Amino acid sequence: MEVASEEGSSYDRAKELKDFDETKAGVKGLVDSGAVKIPKFFIHPLESLKNLNASSTSTVCFQVPVIDLEGFEGSRRKEILTGILEASETWGFFQVVNHGVSLCIMDGMLEGVRRFHEQPKDVKMEWYSRDYKQPVRYFCNGNLLVNKGAANWRDSIAFDFHDGQLDPHNFPPICREAVSEYIKHMIKLRKTLSELLSEALGLHSDYLASIGCMETESLVCHYYPACPEPDLTLGATKHSDPSFLTILLQNNIRGLQVLHQSNWVDVPSLPGAFVINIGDFIQLITNDKFRSVEHRVLAGQVPRVSVACFFYPSTANKLKPYAPIKELLTESNPPIYRETHVTEYMAYFRAKGLDGNSSLPHFKLQ
Repeated sequence: MEVASEEGSSYDRAKELKDFDETKAGVKGLVDSGAVKIPKFFIHPLESLKNLNASSTSTVCFQVPVIDLEGFEGSRRKEILTGILEASETWGFFQVVNHGVSLCIMDGMLEGVRRFHEQPKDVKMEWYSRDYKQPVRYFCNGNLLVNKGAANWRDSIAFDFHDGQLDPHNFPPICREAVSEYIKHMIKLRKTLSELLSEALGLHSDYLASIGCMETESLVCHYYPACPEPDLTLGATKHSDPSFLTILLQNNIRGLQVLHQSNWVDVPSLPGAFVINIGDFIQLITNDKFRSVEHRVLAGQVPRVSVACFFYPSTANKLKPYAPIKELLTESNPPIYRETHVTEYMAYFRAKGLDGNSSLPHFKLQ
């Protein structure tokens, strides 16, 4: 589409996007080239850029809940379940500490991601792909060529572990060991969180495991390069996650914000903590009891690294219908959503793009 600029000249957005994508250099390539201005397609509308400084958006001081998992198998289990229930109902976000994953593993993963993205362009290019069927792919904005909105200031490398399996020999050598070790711990932590979330819902501890909703992991490793004009763009547009659950590891650079009571609240980086956020599919099957909350990432003048582990149904269950859990429904709490499967949901999510709107309303019963 050609758009007339204020100066009267035309702007061919589609061509600029295509030319940028064909460099296979991503946003980091722009930074490395010495760019002092960001391309027009990265500039977000003013409405999206309101209240970038979360601390000034409200006189109320909000803090994302922090849950200490130490003793979750013993005397503190009831206390922990109460904390998870309250956080999942009101925030949709919480942080966990004492989760059993060592700082060494966490720091090693962040360092592996940083090293991959800071390699020369020619080394990274062989991994560049927009094919979702590729188990390992490097890209800049997954929906870059179809999204009608502004692009996000970030590059990513994704690893799709179908049913927990992916040959490490398919990983880039520079982060192979870090990714291999990290995913083992994510699978173990997933089991713990699945049990705790099930019990917090008042169900038996293996309920979520029994419906096969969190058996495939997608590890998406984001790199947000230093931005020359951070007030004009975003690292990630406002969105909610289409997964069942997300475990996020972030470095100590500010950027992640969650929308809570109409206020953007910073999610601080705590030493040794993971950020847990409820995904759209858990909101769907819990009939809005647990909330999948919108969040965003700011652009900054210092590189930021994060690792998001998204959990989805197993390959065998990709066409399995999911609907609100019958045990949670009553006459006064009838089902809100229609039956759907993850393949249909993801197809809609990807076609819609990160447009700032939730995908969930599309699946509500009429």
